[in-house]
Amino acid sequence: MSLDVGQKAPDFTLPSTEGGALTLSSLKGKPVVLYFYPKDDTPGCTMESCDFRDNFAALKKQDVHVLGLSKDSIKSHLKFIAKHDLNFPLLSDEEGKVVETYGAWVEKSMYGKKYMGIDRSTFLIDADGKLARIWRNVKVTGHVAEVMDEVKKLKSAKAA
Repeated sequence: MSLDVGQKAPDFTLPSTEGGALTLSSLKGKPVVLYFYPKDDTPGCTMESCDFRDNFAALKKQDVHVLGLSKDSIKSHLKFIAKHDLNFPLLSDEEGKVVETYGAWVEKSMYGKKYMGIDRSTFLIDADGKLARIWRNVKVTGHVAEVMDEVKKLKSAKAA
């Protein structure tokens, strides 16, 4: 499935580390940063999640929800949160349905071996539930700063 800016973000309900399930459409009215990452507690994923953690106060000031999503279990997510003091919810998509819907389940290659995995991707969803910006094949360094710039642009466009 191909997603494009301007289209409605596909809705979903997934288990959340904040207890129970979270439905994306329940967050309508505020922008959402939804980032897909391959695996809890691996170097790139830890760096990216800690970067969101370190910038969470600034994002919260912009009235934005931040959600991390991988195929790891809630139990794994809770350990990851505790170890790195993450301050936003992580969602568990163990069946991979949401990962596939958002086009983040892709063929990857490492050391010549091909396998399926999560493409590090981020989606900025506006307050109306539409995709405002899509980042695919994210490079961790500098990514959160870029997301924050887009959030500011989104908020100032809304205010105008």
